[in-house]
Amino acid sequence: MSKNPFDLNAMANQTKGMKAAQAAGQAALTSAQEIAQLNQRTAQELSSRMQAKLAELMKTQDPKTAFDYVHAEVLQDAAKEVAEYQSQLFQALASGNKELAKIAEAMIKESQHDLIHFVNEATQNSPAGAEPYTSIFKTSFNNALQNFDLIRAAMTDSFSSFEKSGAAVRQKKK
Repeated sequence: MSKNPFDLNAMANQTKGMKAAQAAGQAALTSAQEIAQLNQRTAQELSSRMQAKLAELMKTQDPKTAFDYVHAEVLQDAAKEVAEYQSQLFQALASGNKELAKIAEAMIKESQHDLIHFVNEATQNSPAGAEPYTSIFKTSFNNALQNFDLIRAAMTDSFSSFEKSGAAVRQKKK
């Protein structure tokens, strides 16, 4: 029975894939929990502030005074609260995206390492006279490595653009 180099690391690769998927899922879960806590906290704060504002509003009997109060106090406070909420939300999303970017980067490096190992094994065991095929295979391999680098660069640009757009929105709100 001959050894098949393609199957030797199958279990280890599956384990690595599962661990990477678990890490990505955990990062997404953590980000979702952070956002849920932010939403809950914001809703509670908004509810208590609205109750206080309504109690204050109910004390006024003059419609013009009530209108001025709503315009001057309630609407301006609400605009500030929305801007603060958006800032906190962007921070939570950016944090989650950074963690996912780290996981993706690790997965890309691991895949690249596995591919290098695969090519080395395949070319070392090639039969005599297979040099032209080995050359084509190595050329394809080099193209694949370049694609890994392009994927990594595109991923980095994507996360960077997201963070910049979030920062730009936060600046506009201030």
